Amino acid sequence: MSDYYDVLGVAKDASQDQIKKAYRKLAREFHPDVAGPGAEDQFKDVGRAYEVLSNPEKRRSYDMGNDPSAPGGGMGGGFGFQDIFETFFGGGQAQRGPIPRARRGQDALIRLDIDLAEAAFGVRREVQVDTAVVCGTCSGSCCRPGTSPRTCDVCNGRGTVQRVARSFLGQVMTTAPCAPCQGFGTTIPEPCAECAGEGRVRSRRTVTVEVPAGVETGNRIKLTSQGEVGPAGGPAGDLYFEIRERKHELFLRRGDDLHATLEVPMTAAALGTVIELETLDGVESVDLRPGTQPGQIITLKGLGIGHLHAAGRGDLNVHVEIQIPTGLNDEQADLLRQLAELRGEERPEGRVAAAHPGVFTRLRDKLSGR
Repeated sequence: MSDYYDVLGVAKDASQDQIKKAYRKLAREFHPDVAGPGAEDQFKDVGRAYEVLSNPEKRRSYDMGNDPSAPGGGMGGGFGFQDIFETFFGGGQAQRGPIPRARRGQDALIRLDIDLAEAAFGVRREVQVDTAVVCGTCSGSCCRPGTSPRTCDVCNGRGTVQRVARSFLGQVMTTAPCAPCQGFGTTIPEPCAECAGEGRVRSRRTVTVEVPAGVETGNRIKLTSQGEVGPAGGPAGDLYFEIRERKHELFLRRGDDLHATLEVPMTAAALGTVIELETLDGVESVDLRPGTQPGQIITLKGLGIGHLHAAGRGDLNVHVEIQIPTGLNDEQADLLRQLAELRGEERPEGRVAAAHPGVFTRLRDKLSGR
């Protein structure tokens, strides 16, 4: 770091007037138009010194050993506060010693597709995963069988080397990671051929996943220490399975409840009947009472999705949709006319009611983002 006081030829306790006077004198003396092109560097040095010392804030920073005019405003000569901390307080590698070669492996994330029934009741899955495992040849030592790591000749196993750096404090000794051993303190003279000195290899293996009832798309299942084995056979990370639930052709899920549409003939809705409905639990009987109306909901308790980490299940809500007959033959049309006559509906008067979509329509629109 340049001595700006020396460049301007003033004392360290010089006043602002003295600094300004010295700068003006030297600027005239070393100006390229006066002294020639050879004085250009000296002219720049004078200007740089004046820029720092004429600014009280920059001058205070400079007096503390920082050069504000240097790139980044850092310490000169490649020496920074981190070096000072390590030198005087034992920070960094000098205190910790060599870096452990064995380190924890990364976590792994795998998508797991499941059916609605599997989400409802839970399921156990055997899944093939491709992750890093401990090398079977060297057992994680990274060395060819029969050999072992060798203490680094450069750092003598410390993992760090000392270097001399210049600073405003003078010459000080700092520490840095040892390049030949990369800070490990040991070298691998004969790496294992199977894992190329990594101590781990990639392999496909089978893991068992317990999927609890009630999971839904976006949920994650964690298998502790089932992820990637770390370098040099280090501890394995965790394995996560992210759930994606496949769309069901009949049932629409909302939370732990299921919704389905049941289409019935007009006559069945008017007269009432019992209809067999296929559910996740098998065939169930749905009792349609006489006079069932379009959009009416019949709730089958406890036939929905199991509650996640809790007892019980949601419900199955059956939305009734009435089928109006089309393509009537003469006999069928005549029978309907007779019914209309008996009910006094030959010339019905229409009624305008408040418009409101059915529950299932609102649910469908909400889930589809309409």
